[in-house]
Amino acid sequence: MNSLQLDGASLTLEALAPIFRGESLSISIAPSARAAVLRARKLVEQHVEAGDVVYGLTTGFGKLKSVAIAREDLAELQTNLVLSHCCGVGAPMPEAEVRAAMVLRLNGLLRGHSGARLEVCEQWARLIEKGFVPVVPQQGSVGASGDLAPLAHLCAATMGHGEATVRGVRMSASSALSQVGERPLVLQAKEGLALINGTEIMKAIAVGVLLRAANLSRTADAVASLTLEALQGSQVPFDTRFADLKGHAGHRRTSENMLRCLADSEVMRSHADCGRVQDPYSLRCIPQVHGAFKTALEHAWSVLANEVNAVTDNPILFPDTGEVLSAGQFHGQPISMVMDYLALATCTLANISERRVEQLVNPDLSRLPAFLAQRAGLHSGLMIAQVTAAALASENKSLAHPASVDSIPTSANQEDHVSMGSIAARKARAIVDNVECVLAIEVLCAAQAREFKAELKAGRGAEAVHRCLRSKVKASAGDHYLHTDIEGARALVASGQLAAAAATALGGELSA
Repeated sequence: MNSLQLDGASLTLEALAPIFRGESLSISIAPSARAAVLRARKLVEQHVEAGDVVYGLTTGFGKLKSVAIAREDLAELQTNLVLSHCCGVGAPMPEAEVRAAMVLRLNGLLRGHSGARLEVCEQWARLIEKGFVPVVPQQGSVGASGDLAPLAHLCAATMGHGEATVRGVRMSASSALSQVGERPLVLQAKEGLALINGTEIMKAIAVGVLLRAANLSRTADAVASLTLEALQGSQVPFDTRFADLKGHAGHRRTSENMLRCLADSEVMRSHADCGRVQDPYSLRCIPQVHGAFKTALEHAWSVLANEVNAVTDNPILFPDTGEVLSAGQFHGQPISMVMDYLALATCTLANISERRVEQLVNPDLSRLPAFLAQRAGLHSGLMIAQVTAAALASENKSLAHPASVDSIPTSANQEDHVSMGSIAARKARAIVDNVECVLAIEVLCAAQAREFKAELKAGRGAEAVHRCLRSKVKASAGDHYLHTDIEGARALVASGQLAAAAATALGGELSA
């Protein structure tokens, strides 16, 4: 079991990775965070005791912000808030994303500016550790005030409403709580608002996308090295002097990855002095295209690295001064913009990969058997695998339309500009799904192409990618049910095993 201590300020993206690998997690709360939560809660209770009219503590919400609520109704107010906001629709979020959202929401509370009781934080930590996972519909958030509807479903499950899973078994939330030995959460003043008014859904999806994109960055380079070997392309464009002239760190990291994967290649040595002057762009411009993706990934990573420790609810408590102030911390524009940027960048990996697939299967370009078939004509080989790659690359172009440029007024025009952050994150996730498949098709084609010229060894990294694929997917001797091959290759791409195989052969991880 992985251990994670939360203090509200030092959570990293890497620390969330075990969640997305489906691993169990032990959560502890740092002493400093406990003290911060207690200070903030004391401020809430002081205002309630004094009968002060304070938004979010003793008033209605949104357009109803001016309606004061009687002290005896404050607990019901919070329960009503959560249940009335459970308006999500669509398929459930993946369990890993929900677990990550719970960790992120808890981490935000622990900064000590939200006002939830320490008992609430402790119960959430136990629920995460015990494998209690709310069923949360994916659609219904516009990204301000945060992810209200999906977070309401998440919170409601801890209160015994809706559904949850325990060890993958779906049941009523009340039954799930009973199964893990917990009672339904009973909210007090400010707590419902503190739990549902934040950006943790879009952040959870975005973190998963970033972790997968980092794997794609390494895998795309490793797979491209095998394609270069199969097509007997030149390694000259990966000379790091070009990276110095270009001045982009992503370009340099890509070139270094490629040269490492091509190290000790008999294929490269065999045609060092051949007459082919220039390779097609899908080979020659790998450093520029993959490198630009790395730059976009680096930027998105830096933004999310800050966001995972951000306080994103409203109103915000400042215990040191006794202030309770309303602002726009819940607005997801920083996340929606970088997710749109990353989505666009990820599309380029599929675009250039699909073009390399065409180079491999087209006999007019490859100098290899048509569609890499053993008996072209009788066999269609990998003809339609290229069609699938083209379809996915084209589908990405529609998915890449930015969500962050859209806004629609909600809550009687009180919330008149919204971010669409969770939509941007979900579209980026869908693009990553597609790119994993396109890279899977490329590695299938590259490995099959190598079967025709196996007398010369490829570079150490490229050979390792080839061996890794063949450990799960056999070389084709003729036409057969190709879907299984594609799914097998995709599993190797998505799990990071292809990039890891190259890293092992090279004695160190490839750069993302």
